[in-house]
Amino acid sequence: MSDSIPHSHYARVLAWLDQHLIRRLYTPRVRRLILQSLPFWIASLLTGLVAVGYERIFVWAEQLSFDWLGRVPLLAFVLTPLAFLLSWALVYYLAPAARGSGIPQVMAGIELSNPAQHRHTEYLLSLRVAAVKVVSSVVLLLGGGVIGREGPTIQISAAIFRTINRLQPASWPHLSRQIALVTGGAAGLAAAFNTPLGGIVFVVEELTQIHLSRFRLAVFAAVIIAGLTAQQFLGSYLYLGFPKVTSPGGWFQVLAMGCALACGLAGALFAKALLAVGQYRRRFTTLAAQLSWVLGCGVLMGGLAYLVGREGIGTGKPIINQLLFQNSGVTPGYLFPARFVGMVLSYSGGGAGGVFATSLSAGALLGDGLARLAGVPVLDRNLLILVSMVGFLTGVVRSPFTAAILVLEMTDRHSAIFQLLLGAMLAQAVAALVDPHSLYEHLKQGFIRESLAQEVPAQPDVAETPAPSPVEE
Repeated sequence: MSDSIPHSHYARVLAWLDQHLIRRLYTPRVRRLILQSLPFWIASLLTGLVAVGYERIFVWAEQLSFDWLGRVPLLAFVLTPLAFLLSWALVYYLAPAARGSGIPQVMAGIELSNPAQHRHTEYLLSLRVAAVKVVSSVVLLLGGGVIGREGPTIQISAAIFRTINRLQPASWPHLSRQIALVTGGAAGLAAAFNTPLGGIVFVVEELTQIHLSRFRLAVFAAVIIAGLTAQQFLGSYLYLGFPKVTSPGGWFQVLAMGCALACGLAGALFAKALLAVGQYRRRFTTLAAQLSWVLGCGVLMGGLAYLVGREGIGTGKPIINQLLFQNSGVTPGYLFPARFVGMVLSYSGGGAGGVFATSLSAGALLGDGLARLAGVPVLDRNLLILVSMVGFLTGVVRSPFTAAILVLEMTDRHSAIFQLLLGAMLAQAVAALVDPHSLYEHLKQGFIRESLAQEVPAQPDVAETPAPSPVEE
């Protein structure tokens, strides 16, 4: 499945719309704006539909993994290694750039989107990569992997936007390739989490340093269309519902900030662990050595799943819901380190899978544990849990405002906005002491080098044919 697919039918449909509808109804200036935006509207609609389908498959796969582990726990020593192996093999043989989260690939694609290097984005953001991303991550989740779908959704969305941008008729005014990828990233995150503001902030904070005025209309429209499309199927839902939040007093604010610092440090150490394990894995250069590595990760993850049970596998979203809404019980103290190790094993196995959702669940567990150590009553723990989620995610991705806005939109707890923002800033500060660069920034450089090393044949591209200069809003 390559981006070199014939696009004459697509171009004919767009040309027909222009000739028989757009030209007759609008002035030349308005027509130009419509022609410039229409492909992005189509890509946004497709992103919303794909995000919904991916989410439903992911929920099904996670529930199935819970079922088989609950019925026959010993199967973890067979199914988990096999899932790790199959997930890795799909990536290794079909699309190496589909491994891992997907956000570093989008960042690398944006950096390579200049005219001299843009063909190398095929390696990172083709439809083939997107398809392998979906299948590999679902297989890994079925086997008990500790992964999320949010980062992969962003890469899949960027691949859709890149493809639509390339298939656009050459005579039409078009937005730049860079803006296509940036807009795709925003639409992907908005559709994955149902967090439109989070998608916009994520673009500004993580994906690009370009001034917002250059692409604001494209991003806003993409976020709205993709989000509304997802809502048509999933409803106007909150990712984490409406947890009750209390803030007893001044000492409690100090405790909340302490949780943010601890979780920010833990998130940074998690990112360091992923990088260190990845660096060590590069020693395994032969196919036999890589197979041994993947199977070893699978066996260790299988043993962890057998010992911990269903709470030790999957995205971690059920754990967050339990902590925020059914927190009458005692969460085992070993669950956070178990999931921490499971996240490292799952990511390092070489298959596809993200760390957004799993980082949120790790932060929730750590925050709950710190609250219990401090003797905080059950009814007052939710604010600490939310701040801890923001702190851990910030420590990993180094996007403090994105983390705060995401958690805010997931829960609709505007009363906690100042604590979330302050917690994110403190987590960013302590994480920078561990490493001044984020996990994604480190991985991005590797994907850039990997992409440039590929031999990419010349392909027809809209930017290579006579056409108006790219219009950037």
